[in-house]
Amino acid sequence: MSRLKAQFEALEAKGGKALIPYITAGDPNLDITLKLMHALVESGADAIEIGIPFSDPMADGPVIQKACERALASGTSLKKILAMISEFRKDDTSTPLVLMGYLNPLEAMGFQVFTDAAAKAGVDGVLTVDLPPEEAGRLAPMLQAADLDPIFLIAPTTQTARIRTAANNGGGYIYYVSLNGVTGSSKLDVESVRTHVEAIRKESALPVCVGFGIKDAVSARQVAAVSDGVIVGSALVNIIAEHAEQPEQMIEQVKGLMTSIRQALDDLSAQNR
Repeated sequence: MSRLKAQFEALEAKGGKALIPYITAGDPNLDITLKLMHALVESGADAIEIGIPFSDPMADGPVIQKACERALASGTSLKKILAMISEFRKDDTSTPLVLMGYLNPLEAMGFQVFTDAAAKAGVDGVLTVDLPPEEAGRLAPMLQAADLDPIFLIAPTTQTARIRTAANNGGGYIYYVSLNGVTGSSKLDVESVRTHVEAIRKESALPVCVGFGIKDAVSARQVAAVSDGVIVGSALVNIIAEHAEQPEQMIEQVKGLMTSIRQALDDLSAQNR
């Protein structure tokens, strides 16, 4: 059983909600990223999305675009990210890790070479933002053969047929984008999220986690009430950017936000028992 499947089954058994933080690998450098990953787990992360920096992050807003720029400037590469994940696995063999990024770096490495290296490093899932499920016929089977979950994005405008394809070709969880726009957008319509999550659940048995627009404990709790979990990205990346020269303060601030969201989700779960 994959780490992601085991984690979501454990959460379902206790009525819990998943907290999945996103950080860009190498922002401001890979040594700090590794420390941040352990800090995220300590403060309640159920899984971690690790962004692969790319020069043209078309789905991301200014916050993560700049994080990619800083990471690339620090010399971050896909090979170095996988080496960092191997290092993380020396101390943590249970937290699911998802690589999130764009198709180009994977193609440049070669799909099979990447898949083998990711599995060996201890990756659990791969989310390629610009790879629709209908066009994943080469990569998805390779990932699945290596026990890696292909994870797909579903947007508010996604039609039923594509939801079904994403469910059939994917694993781990469905990443539901809560709004039409880029990462870091602020508008969040919880009732719209509820409606779309219910529609996704009619087509898929995978957990549905919601990202984009979740910035704090209040928004996280609202969204978790209508989904299986929340993904928090830009709010954390903002903290990292603000304290790039003060790593100890950065880590404490990140842990503070994470702890507050974790508590909100646990309070929600306790209320629903």
